[in-house]
Amino acid sequence: MLDACGRTIDYLRLSVTDLCNYRCRYCMPSEGVEKRAHGDILSLEELAEIAEATVACGVKKIRLTGGEPLVRRGLPDLCRMLRAIPGVEELCLTTNGSLLPQLAKPLREAGLDRLNISLDTLRPDRFAAMTRLGTLQDVLDGIAAAEAAGFESLKFDTVLIGGFNDDEIADFAALTLDRPWEMRFIELMPMGPCASWDKGCFLPGETVLERVPELAPIEAQGVARRYQLPGALGTVGLISPVSHDFCADCRRIRVTADGKLKGCLHSREEIPLRGLHGEALTDAVRQAVRQNIGAAVQTLPDGPGQQQLADPGSKGIDGHDAAGVLPPSLRLHDGGRHAFPQEAPLRFAVKSVGLAHPQLVFQPRLVEKGHIQRAGVVHGPHLHQIHALADVRQLWL
Repeated sequence: MLDACGRTIDYLRLSVTDLCNYRCRYCMPSEGVEKRAHGDILSLEELAEIAEATVACGVKKIRLTGGEPLVRRGLPDLCRMLRAIPGVEELCLTTNGSLLPQLAKPLREAGLDRLNISLDTLRPDRFAAMTRLGTLQDVLDGIAAAEAAGFESLKFDTVLIGGFNDDEIADFAALTLDRPWEMRFIELMPMGPCASWDKGCFLPGETVLERVPELAPIEAQGVARRYQLPGALGTVGLISPVSHDFCADCRRIRVTADGKLKGCLHSREEIPLRGLHGEALTDAVRQAVRQNIGAAVQTLPDGPGQQQLADPGSKGIDGHDAAGVLPPSLRLHDGGRHAFPQEAPLRFAVKSVGLAHPQLVFQPRLVEKGHIQRAGVVHGPHLHQIHALADVRQLWL
């Protein structure tokens, strides 16, 4: 299934809960999130029905997420339902790992193929400080339980945070020497609780290559650039939504725990799916993807000589009005079509909470119906966040 940007969408991230048994400082406030009424969250049957509709539209891979998905009751039953859907080629789950001692074996027996385990530090004191409620030993026990249950080639997701865990980069990479694991470093994004953090916390993925220069590039996988130490059994991955082109290779859609379809995790646009069934549900998914829900940049009709980069009434992540204009030479007409000259990319300086000097560079692509098609973010925040950023000013290269 192709979206409006020409990307093949074949990957569903399915949230089964908003709740989590941790309170990681970059993700969640200390009090957690408000617990919804049971009836506000999709039932297991509804989750499976929506997943089946996305598979009918071309999805082949499903990843269960949260919150922390392992706190959702009946998760092995859901895995059995999803595994029974014809066309599902891969069923994965992202977890903090703390509940795997109890659930790794039942999940494997239910048909779960692969695990990603969040692990931001190898030091118990730092782990307790970051998660507020967790202990490193629980996760280590969960890793052992996962391997005992038959999960091979585990992937670990490490959010790279300057001044917190950047001195552990080499330690994480060394874990791949004698284990078939992939240690993936993910750039911290200036969103939510960490939006106001000091800019020194936000490190580019290249920091890993600087700290471990022995890493040699190997074939990429999805949005992850991959590397390997000489003679290592495992690999190291870099996921760089801030510093590198990320959106052009994204092939995912997301469904929230209350049944809303999102084209991007960071988009405000949502399509409610709950209550739809059969062809109506499938058609809603297909239409939403083809229309590219959550498209990043909208050109809106306005006065002569300029186009709005963002809705003037929209709010940035810090609550300020978003602003920004395209130059007259690239002005679009509503519903029009225009090809940017290849030799004249646009650069936008973006002042965002927590970042003093990020830049967005759009590689020239086709613009149609108010959306930049197949645009590449070379530097700066996630493409889909542009509409949510404050104080956007256009500059020329």
